[in-house]
Parts: sequence; structure tokens; C-alpha cells
Amino acid sequence: MNDRVMKSYRFREERQDDWARLDKIVTRAEKRSVRALSDEDMTALPRLYRQAVSSLSVARSISLDQNVLAYLETLCARAYFFVYGTRVSIGRRIAQYFRRDWPASVSAALWPTILAALCLFGGAALAFFLCMQDMEWYWTFHQGFDSRNPEASVESLRATLYTDNTDIADMLAAFAAQLFSHNSGIAIFAFALGFCFGMPTAILLIYNGVYLGSFYAVFWDKGLGYELTGWLFIHGVTELFAIVLAGAAGFMIGGAVAFPGTKSRMQSMRDAGNEAALVIIGAVLMLFIAALLEGFGRQLINADSTRYIIAITTLIFWLAYFYWPRRHREEAG
Repeated sequence: MNDRVMKSYRFREERQDDWARLDKIVTRAEKRSVRALSDEDMTALPRLYRQAVSSLSVARSISLDQNVLAYLETLCARAYFFVYGTRVSIGRRIAQYFRRDWPASVSAALWPTILAALCLFGGAALAFFLCMQDMEWYWTFHQGFDSRNPEASVESLRATLYTDNTDIADMLAAFAAQLFSHNSGIAIFAFALGFCFGMPTAILLIYNGVYLGSFYAVFWDKGLGYELTGWLFIHGVTELFAIVLAGAAGFMIGGAVAFPGTKSRMQSMRDAGNEAALVIIGAVLMLFIAALLEGFGRQLINADSTRYIIAITTLIFWLAYFYWPRRHREEAG
């Protein structure tokens, strides 16, 4: 038996009991979860892990046989998860997202949010004033498929704002699903196109703003501004807020690509993407809520005052949820 084999044999013989014990603990944790470990095992786990890592380091330095190296590498990798890996349950992780991560990511993205709001509502204001000056501008922004156009009468426009038939639950469910699909598509596009320096995101927001502003001008010109505002904002507060947040997420990505600082562009985009993902996930959830409000609430509630109350309540809720100052307690584990 040569010196190298002897060295490997002695090295393994002196430590293999600890390796075997660590292997046994990790195997039990893998099969039955960490909760199945005894207090003695939980106390021994980090110590045995450190010993195994130390053994691996020594084994590499003295070039022991490959079987020992492979065994230790695998054992250390398995033990690492239980020593340093997250032990937060999925339920607790979801609660943490809504309690801390989502509002924190949105409040931290204040300037991208303001920029997105300027693009959306700036486009709406521009189209509104252009149409109020000359309603022919409406046909520049719309095709002739929508009956709610400058040529419609006041009565026909008013009729589109209220629904007499409330026995349409099945149809409204499909309507809400269609609205969610359409709006979430816009939000995801606004986010995903942000990597092109945010320019497609800005264009998409302005385009939707122009469409909204010119539509609003038609009703305003007919003296139905108050009624349309209630009809629109009962769901629009949540929906437009979500679109703005989606645009903000896109601008976060675009800003990271355009101004990476000392990081590489890829690393900068990856870091910004992690934060932006927290924003866009919540924005899609907001669009789901908006689709329910639009599909059911707007169609079944015909009182303007009730529509306004719901709109103002949702606005206060979202502003408080995202921007109310709060102290965060560090999550344990």
C-alpha cells in the first residue's frame, strides 16, 4: 500500500464517524423535514457541517482519492440547505410578500411610478384637450368600431353607463375574465418592454392614455363627465394604478440598462429585475381585483354616488397600503 493510499485511508478513518452521523441527520431531514430532527441533532448539525467542510478543504489540498472528494462535496451540498437554507413556509412567505415586500418595493419605486403616471395621464390630458378643441381628433385616435363616439347622442351615451338587467351573472363572469386577460396583457407588455431603455413602455403608456383621454372627451362634450367619471373610476382607480405600477416596473428595468453605474448591464438589469418582479406580481393581482370591480361592480351598481364611494375608498386604501410609513420587523428564519 503506497503512501497516498495510506494517507487517504487514515484521513477517512479518523473522520468517517462524523461524516456518517451528518449523513444520517441530513437523510432524515430530507425524508421527514427538519422538524423531524431531535434537539440533539439540531445542535450537532452545524458543527458536523463545519467539520465536513473542513475535511473537504483538507482533502482537496492533499489530493485524496476522487471517491472521498465526491462523497464530501455531495454531503456538504446536501447539508448546506438545512444549515443555511430558508425554512420559511410558503404561507408565511406569501404573507410576508403582502405585509412587507410588495408595499416596500412600490414605495421604493416612487420616481419610476411618477414617470409612468406622467406618461399615462399626460397622454390622456393631451388627447382630451385636443378633442375638446376639435372633436375630429377623436378619429385620429380611434377607429369607427365603437358606438361611443362624437356622433352618438346624449341618450345613447348615457345608456351605456347604466344597466337595468341584473340577471347576467354568468355573462359578467366571462366579461371579467376577458377584461383581466386584456389588462394583464398590457401590464406585462409595459413591464417586459422596459429593457429597451424604457422607450416602448413610455409609448405604450402614452398610447393608452391618449385612448382614454379622447374617450373621456366624448362624454365630457355631451355633459356626461360626472356620470362617466363614476362609471370609469369604480374600477379605474385600481386598474389605472396597476397599469402605472407595471409601467414603473418597466422603467426600473430600462433605467438599470441605461444607467448601470459600476455594474455590468446584465448584472444591473438582473438586480433591478428582482425588485421590479415584486411590483409587477402585485400589479397583476390588482388587475384581477379591477376586473371583478369592472365586470360585476360597475355593471350591477347604477348609483353614481355608490360608484364614487367605492372609487374613493379604493384610492385611499391603495395609497395607504403602499405609502403609509411603517416599521418593518426583521423576519426570523
